[in-house]
Amino acid sequence: MRLLKITTVLAVVAVAVTIAGCGASRRVTTLQVGSYNIRYENKGDSLRGNGWGQRCPVIANQILFHDLEIFGTQEGKHGPLEHLKALLPGYDYIGIGRNDGKEAGEYSAIFFKTEMFDLLDHGDFWLSQTPDVPSIGWDASQHRICTWGHFRVKSTKKELYYFNLHMDHIGVQARMESAKLVVNKIKEICAGKPVILTGDFNVDQTNPIYDTFVNSGVLDDSYEICEIRYALDGTANGFNPNSFTNSRIDHVFVTPGTRVIRYGVLTDTYRTMTPEARQYENGNFPKEITFQAYEARTPSDHFPVKVILELK
Repeated sequence: MRLLKITTVLAVVAVAVTIAGCGASRRVTTLQVGSYNIRYENKGDSLRGNGWGQRCPVIANQILFHDLEIFGTQEGKHGPLEHLKALLPGYDYIGIGRNDGKEAGEYSAIFFKTEMFDLLDHGDFWLSQTPDVPSIGWDASQHRICTWGHFRVKSTKKELYYFNLHMDHIGVQARMESAKLVVNKIKEICAGKPVILTGDFNVDQTNPIYDTFVNSGVLDDSYEICEIRYALDGTANGFNPNSFTNSRIDHVFVTPGTRVIRYGVLTDTYRTMTPEARQYENGNFPKEITFQAYEARTPSDHFPVKVILELK
């Protein structure tokens, strides 16, 4: 009789474990994803009041506040990326310099929260006819690279592939051929697993090259399929907070069937003192409340994109 009771108890425990396991495997995987052209560090920007040393803490705080869990960056070189990483506790990044495949030139780096993701594999390829070696493709003006990572979400064991790129701003043929190359690489590498593709594509939603992605059968534009959209501007601003464009050249593409809960273009600005800064009062507020004339600035010459999505 005692043996029968023990067997019964073990059977109940086994069923409970099985049910719990099924529940875990069905847990929803929700991610906060971003794409951010952070603008390369250069003297000209500094002279105009948009230097990297000034902008980097703003960018880092913006990322932390909006809680991006995994995001692609463009234009960052090795030093500035290390600077940014130091201000983002709990994040790491993957990527290589596009000029030599090591640390020279701009990266298409992918940042991710280490407590949230296991990095299973990663790689890079150049947007050119010889994608396995540092090279300039077609009519491009410079080296262009795409970085990818194979990640597993620790809490749900869900696997995904993340691609991030920066296509050429001059070569029209280079952009077209790069789009075809990236779509083919996704089909070749990802084996049917969920895919996120972010980057500065240098083509907007009206360009035929954009259609290469959305008509590929493996990618949808998160802007088009989102449930809630907050996009009061396009994604390029040229460091002018008073500019406006309908063009979206920074995109977040996802696997068809992905639920995109929210899509937003983050038009945050910050303030710096002007030489003629003066204090003034506003009659709508108590007189002890004073204001000062400052200049509005954008953290980069692109606005970042944030997407909250649920993997299929």
